[in-house]
Amino acid sequence: MIVERIWTGNAYRNYHYLVVCSESGEALAIDPMDHEKCLAAAKDKGWEITQVLNTHEHGDHIAGNAQMIAATGAKLLAHENATSSIPDIDIGLSAGDLVKVGTSVELLTLDTPGHTMSHLCVLSQTDEPVLFSGDTLFNAGVGNCHSGDPAILFETFATEISVLADATKVYPGHDYFATNLEFTLSREPDNTAAKSMLGKVKDPKTAPVSTIADEKEVNTFLRLQSPSVIAGLREQFPDMPEDPDPKTVFLKLRELRNSW
Repeated sequence: MIVERIWTGNAYRNYHYLVVCSESGEALAIDPMDHEKCLAAAKDKGWEITQVLNTHEHGDHIAGNAQMIAATGAKLLAHENATSSIPDIDIGLSAGDLVKVGTSVELLTLDTPGHTMSHLCVLSQTDEPVLFSGDTLFNAGVGNCHSGDPAILFETFATEISVLADATKVYPGHDYFATNLEFTLSREPDNTAAKSMLGKVKDPKTAPVSTIADEKEVNTFLRLQSPSVIAGLREQFPDMPEDPDPKTVFLKLRELRNSW
């Protein structure tokens, strides 16, 4: 499996991805809003885009669908519950479905609501797993819930994200790495891993690809039992229980991140 990460350089700081079968050259384009850059990358490498996958329905993820499909004849895949918000879906996906790319690539569909209620991620079925996480999991952060529900996003993290293998590589829908690390450090100033990582992520074109193991060290939303995180929250939320449960910590962090 080949993964081509495409940095758009737009105001939304989008990443797009081409997931390519190394045997056949067939490719799946993930959230290709900037269809021109995705098409150019495929042409340059001699790949054929045969499928488009949307992680969710927001415009900065689906706006390139029509142009991409017109240029390639690709099939459109998205969450089965997004048919009213994403036009012309060919294949509706639900949890456990396998997306096949060419002859050698299989991606497992994960149902990951919270950022929106029709959000999916896909996980490669490879020896070194790769997660295409859309706007659910960012490097060192999580998606907002303006179109969703933070309590449901917590459940997604508890049941789908935190249980992934530590070696899983994380490919999110946007580059907010530096800003998210700064938020982590505002909550946990003694986090040496976050301080070290911050010096490596200045250029989104060359920023490292994190793993779930990295995220457990630098992503405050995966550090819900950290004494430093809890102590800092209690200063701002004096009514928090002495020993708050992970959901309470997650929701308070998401509340703070909304206005940070």
